[in-house]
Parts: sequence; structure tokens; C-alpha cells
Amino acid sequence: MTKEENEKRLERLKAIVSNLPQKPGSYQYYDENGTIIYVGKAKNLKNRVSSYFHKEVDRFKTKVLVSKIHDITYTVVNTEEDALLLENNLIKKYKPRYNILLKDGKTYPSICVTNEYFPRIFKTRTINKKWGTYYGPYSHVGSMYAILDLIKKLYRPRTCHFQITREGIEQGKYKPCLEYHIHNCGAPCVSKQSYEDYQENIAQAREILKGNTRELQRTIYAKMMKLAEEMRFEEAEELKQRYLALEGFCAKSEVVSHTINNVDVFTITDDQNTAFVNYMHVTNGSINQAQTFEMKKKLNETAEEILQLAIVQIRERMGSRSREVIVPFPLDMELDGITLTIPQRGDKRTLLELSEMNGKQYRFDRLKQAEKLNPEQKSVRLMKEIQDALKLPKMPYQIEMFDNSNISGTDAVAACVVFKKMKPSKKDYRKYIIKTVTGPDDYASMQEVVRRRYTRLRDEGQPLPDLIITDGGQGQMSVVREVVEGELHLNIPIAGLAKNDRHRTNELLYGVPPVVIGMKTDSELFHLLTHMQDEVHRFAITFHRDKRSKHALHSEMDDIRGIGPKTKDALLKELKTVKRIKEASLDDLTKLIGQAKANIVWQHFNGDAKQANETAQNAPQKTV
Repeated sequence: MTKEENEKRLERLKAIVSNLPQKPGSYQYYDENGTIIYVGKAKNLKNRVSSYFHKEVDRFKTKVLVSKIHDITYTVVNTEEDALLLENNLIKKYKPRYNILLKDGKTYPSICVTNEYFPRIFKTRTINKKWGTYYGPYSHVGSMYAILDLIKKLYRPRTCHFQITREGIEQGKYKPCLEYHIHNCGAPCVSKQSYEDYQENIAQAREILKGNTRELQRTIYAKMMKLAEEMRFEEAEELKQRYLALEGFCAKSEVVSHTINNVDVFTITDDQNTAFVNYMHVTNGSINQAQTFEMKKKLNETAEEILQLAIVQIRERMGSRSREVIVPFPLDMELDGITLTIPQRGDKRTLLELSEMNGKQYRFDRLKQAEKLNPEQKSVRLMKEIQDALKLPKMPYQIEMFDNSNISGTDAVAACVVFKKMKPSKKDYRKYIIKTVTGPDDYASMQEVVRRRYTRLRDEGQPLPDLIITDGGQGQMSVVREVVEGELHLNIPIAGLAKNDRHRTNELLYGVPPVVIGMKTDSELFHLLTHMQDEVHRFAITFHRDKRSKHALHSEMDDIRGIGPKTKDALLKELKTVKRIKEASLDDLTKLIGQAKANIVWQHFNGDAKQANETAQNAPQKTV
């Protein structure tokens, strides 16, 4: 498309927008082929549609959408609720390219009660509503099996797959199977259990599946007491066992008070490209439906926009008729006869937190699954997070971190660790002995090491890091910047990990002057940064300890030039101590190690040091 054609297209679209009514409704965008590419809703059609064509629109994906629009249509409705419902219907019908679409992350199992003469109850992942009524789906399979076990224990529904009919029973076509003989079935196929009794059991099982256990308990209790009054104690005892079984099940399954009934709970967990909406339906304090839906963002939609659409779509899909919906934040939407609740405390707040936890766990599981299939994905994601947090020009493929180690300035050393693709590259680790600094001056030591490190990399033409992280706050960052930018004139971003009063890393600093970067201390990225900090500290202190250990094990015998380890060991083996070696005569030493070496040792301890060294240099070198 030429520039002139594009300008004509925009003029035509703006003319359409200028004539839009200021009423609620739904709008549709079409591409050059007449295909609907986006469906939206609005309280005010004119204001909402015109916002897409403002010059200050800075979202890239929105600009791409606008570049594809060739025509606009709209439908005016009476209320915002009607607009929301119309938008939902059009999205389902046309599946526009730029609309977010509701998708199941996986197929959860459901429980089916068939429409047969003697219904069966079983789990399934295939939904075909002409075969029966479905309850679920159940995201926690253990809970589903607990319900099935309870129904089996209380009502013993048949498990066979025979097409049992009334005519077949009257004609005696069937016979009892093993399930009857082991008391897992009442054998209605041979009239051992009446049709009315079996259907009553199925009706009570349906109430359990709906979550109406408390109401069912009251019904069973009333029947039990009536049978007891009629002196039918055996039948009353059977109902008592059912009542106790239901009581035990309720105690385990109720997560909140049973007074909270017929409530929907929605929460959302989103990242840059995907949103995860968790849905729970609560009946009598028990969760009898729970599922997490994945929604791909198309136009950088906000969490509020996604949740509005998800509530309508999920309630329709799950067949919910709840009049109360619990949500995590205010939503600019109204649904007829439905109350949106944002709880701050109590049982409803507990349900909201439980839903949020399930959504986050599902997102975590999906992320781990994807990273298992593609290990590089995690590294790229973390590098992208650092880039976004620090607003770096590119992803930090190579990150370097420095640390010093000394005791009151003695045995001063430093270390540099290198992380590539967020993983330690140990072959690139470097150790440094501080040469130009006297005393415990960490700032000067850091400057020396940084200067040596990047001078060499620059001179040898080796790749420079994409990010330097200092083990310290503003002070460490400043001295590193003086060398990197002031002396070496290198453009390398510098960040710092600062500690609190308890010497625990609690914040990431960046910028000039350094400012705190908003990052949760329990996030995966922050844990990785602290791991880098621990790694450079470990590497530096290990080097320092090795160097200190060599000094601690140093002997005066090690200072004698021309005397090797074997000669030293021979002397110590015979004379035991350095003191006795000092006191030994030249003749005694000669007998042990020979004349030449005996002269060197004797002169070292008894003669002039300079003379001893000269003797050592002139002595023949022989390995003992």
C-alpha cells in the first residue's frame, strides 16, 4: 500500500468514526478481504473507536491492528451488559485474529450421570450432553475420586455397560453379575432393587455432585427419625450410616462456612503475553467446580479487560447461574441481577486467595513444562526481565560480578565471576591478588581489579560484558563507574546489590544517581541475582582461604634457596625440628644430605644471608 492509499484509507475510517453514535454497543473491524479481525464493546462507541486513531497511541500491537483496518461496522444496544454479551457472541462466532480467545490449558475430567433407564455414574473427559448430565470439570482429580467413592459407598450405582430396559427385565434377559455378589450393586436388572429406590439414590447422588450435601443431610436425617418412630430400626440404621458418611465428607470438603452458597470466584494472573484466569464455583462452602483458563494477549490488553470478557465466557461455558461473583479488583462492568464482590476479609477473602494460588500454580506448572521442553526459554525469559527492569538497550547475555576478600588488609584478593545466558561460565572465572593497595581499602581494591580486568579485555579485543553487578550499593557502583567510564571510556551498564542492616541483600540499584529498582525479593529473578552474589563471594573467600593457608603452613626451611622438598623432608625426618637443624654441626648435616647442600643449610642459619644465597646459586643442582 502506497503512502497516498494509506492516507485515503485513514481519512475514510476517520469519517466513519466521526459519525458513530455516543451510545453503548459493539464495533467490528474488517481487513481488506472483508474478514472481521477485531470485535470490541464500549459504553460510548464514538469515544472508544476514535481512541484507536489518535497519534499518541504508543502500543505497537495496536498500531499494527489499525494498519490492517479497512472498514468499521457497529451495533447499538441499550446497556453496557448487552454490549458485553454481544461482543462475546461475535467473538465466539467469528474468532477474530486480534481478539483474545478463551482456551483450556488441559482437559480436566468430569463426572457423567447417564440418561439410561438405570443411570450410571462415571468419570470422563469427553463431553456429549445427549448422553447424560455432566458435573465438573474437576481440576483436582483426587477430589473427584473422593466424590465417586462416596457415591459408590452410599448408593451402589451399577457399573455394567448393558443397555438395561424395562422390557428386558420383565422378560428375564439379565442375570446378577459379580458386583452384586460382592455387594457393590443392588442388581436392579433382576429386580433385586426397585426402580423407584434406584432413581431416588441417583437423585441424592446428583445433589452430592451439585454440592448440596447439607440439604441432603437434613433430608436423610428427617427420614431416619421417621423410620425410628415407626420401629423400622434396620432401615433407620442404614440411613444413619449414610448420614455419618456425608458428615465426614462435608468436614473434609468444606473450605469455608456452608452458609456461602452458589458463588463464583474469578482471579487473574498475567504476564507479558498470556493471562491465566482461575474459576471456582462454591456451593455450601465446598468447591465443586474449578478450572484455569489460558488466554493469549493480542493487543496488550489489561487485566481488567481480560477478566471482564473471561467472566462472561466462562460463566456461559460452565453453565453458571450464580448471582454473586467474587473478583480481586473493581471492574467497569454491570451484569443484570449479578453482584460483584471484592472481599477484604473473612471466608470470601479466603476463597479469593485460594483461587489466586491455583492460578499462580497453574502458570508456574505451564512455565516449567515449557522450559523443560526448551531449556533456553528460561534463560531468555530471565534476561528479558532484567532488560525490562533496568531498561537496558539489549538483553544481558554476559553478566560479570566482582568481590574482595581480606583480613585487616592482609592477603587481599579479589574475584570475578561470569554468567552467560544466566548460567555460570566457570572457565571464565578469574582470581586476582591485590598488588597496589596497602591496608583494608575495599574501594581501591575494587578499582584495581576492574581496571586490570577491562584493560586486558579491551586490549585483547575480547567481548565486554553486557552488565556489571557490584556486590554493594552506591559506593561500590561509583568507584567502578569511575574506572569503567572515567578512565577506560567504556559504555557498560552498572548495577548494584545493596544489603540491609542485617547484612541481607534486599534491593537492586541502577542508574545515575542509583535508584531502587522495583523487584519482589521473593521473585525468581531476584533469587538468581542473589545466587550470583553468593557465587562471587564463595569464589573470592575460597581463594583468600587458600592463600592464607599457604602462609599458615609456611616453614623457615621453605626460604632456603637450593633446598628442595625431599631434602627438607630428610632433615626433618632425622632431626625432627627446625631448631635442631639450626643447632646441628656442618659434619652432621653433611652425613645426612651431602656436603654441598649441608653448606647451603649451615650458611643459611649460621652465616651471612647474602653469602648463603651466593653459595646456593653456585651449588650444583641435584634432585634428591
